[in-house]
Amino acid sequence: MSEFLLLSRGQWDADQSPEQIQGAIDAFYGWFDEQAAAGVFKGGSRLGTGCRLVTRERVLDGPFTEAKEIIGGYWFIVADSLDEAARIAAKNPCLACGLSYEIRPLEAERASAFRAANETPMASA
Repeated sequence: MSEFLLLSRGQWDADQSPEQIQGAIDAFYGWFDEQAAAGVFKGGSRLGTGCRLVTRERVLDGPFTEAKEIIGGYWFIVADSLDEAARIAAKNPCLACGLSYEIRPLEAERASAFRAANETPMASA
């Protein structure tokens, strides 16, 4: 079994009523609790609205993303594969109200400048 990071992205559909959104939220927490009891989900959290972007030059207020790129929360899924983690996330009740989910495998290895990773610059053609 491996662990995967699930990132909740986007915003609620503008045409959804607060009651519809609350229904999806309540269904999510019920679903999440069942998955956690089964060992499929591990902890996570919603994220607050404040943000700082820290660069080598300065610290800036944020967030600096378009609405479709907003990360609203994170959780951890325990699954045999990335595909299985995606199948689990596809059952999230909040999908019906506009949110989407990005799932990323967690690497157990420490970073190395000698191994390709997310931070490795793309080779120019």
